[in-house]
Amino acid sequence: MKSLYKSLIHLVVFLTNFRIIASGKWIIFIIAAFICGLISYFQNSVSYADIAPQTGQYLSCKTGLTGNFDIFSVYVTDGKIAELAKEKLCSNQTIQRQYGEVKITIGQGDYDTFRYVNHGVVDLALVKSNVVNAFGADQIYGLTKIASHPNYSAFFIALRERPALSKQYLLGKRIGLLDYPSSRSGHIVPKTVMQELGLSDNNVDIVYFSSHQELRRALLAGDVDIISSYWAADDNERFSKNYATPLLESVSGMQWFLKMQTQNTDLFCAMQSVIHDIAMSHPRPYYKTITLEKGCN
Repeated sequence: MKSLYKSLIHLVVFLTNFRIIASGKWIIFIIAAFICGLISYFQNSVSYADIAPQTGQYLSCKTGLTGNFDIFSVYVTDGKIAELAKEKLCSNQTIQRQYGEVKITIGQGDYDTFRYVNHGVVDLALVKSNVVNAFGADQIYGLTKIASHPNYSAFFIALRERPALSKQYLLGKRIGLLDYPSSRSGHIVPKTVMQELGLSDNNVDIVYFSSHQELRRALLAGDVDIISSYWAADDNERFSKNYATPLLESVSGMQWFLKMQTQNTDLFCAMQSVIHDIAMSHPRPYYKTITLEKGCN
C-alpha cells in the first residue's frame, strides 16, 4: 500500500514537473517567435525604404506670396528641365504675384501622363501634341501651345555596321528604344517598322530607356546592338553617320502647353520668357532650338 502511495506521489511530481517544463518551452517558443517577428519587420521596413517611387518625382518651392494656396503645377519628363524650371519659375515675378507655390512633376511613365494631362491637373506641360490631342486636353482644359522644339528624323543607329531594315538582319538583335510618355513616337516609329517586317517582342530583344542619352550610353557599352533615336550634332564624335539608317524623316518634337481657361496674358508672356530661358540654359542642342507662338511683344 505504501509502495502504491509512493508511486502515485512520484507520478504527480513527474506530471507537475513535465507541465512546468512544457509551459517553459512554450514561453521560450513564444518569445523566440516574437523576436523573429521583430527582426523580420525591421529588415523589411529598411528594404521598403529603398524602393523607388512608381509615379512621378517632384520638385517644389514656395513663392513667398503668403495667404495664397494656389499651386502652379508643371509636368515634364526631363530631369534637367525640371531643375531649370524650378529655378526660373520660383523667381518669376508673375508667378510670385499669382501663386503661392510651384510644383514640378517629373513623369516616369504612361500612368503619370494620363493622371496629369488627361485629368487637367497641370498648368504647364512639356509633351507632344499627339498626347494633348489624344486626351482632348486642349478643348476640355484649354491647354494651349505656347512654344515648340523642332521635329526631328528618326534613325536606327549601330556602332560598327549600317542596320538593314530586313527581318533576317534584325532577328535576335537587341534594340534600344525610348520609352517615356512625352516621346511616345520615339518607340512607335521603330515598332511600326518592325511590325511591317513581321517582327515582334518574341523574336527581337527590345530594351527600353528613359532618355536619348541613356540609349547612346547603352550602345557604346554594348548593352544593345541598335538604338532608335535622332542624329545629334555631337554624334559625329562618337558614331558614324554611315551606320545610321533613316526610319522616318519627321518625328513630332516636344511642345510646351499652358492651361489658358482664362485670358491670363501676363502668365502667357511670362511662361514664354521662362521657357526661352530654360531652352538657352539646357545642355542639349535640341532644346536650345525653340519657336515661341505669337501673342507677346
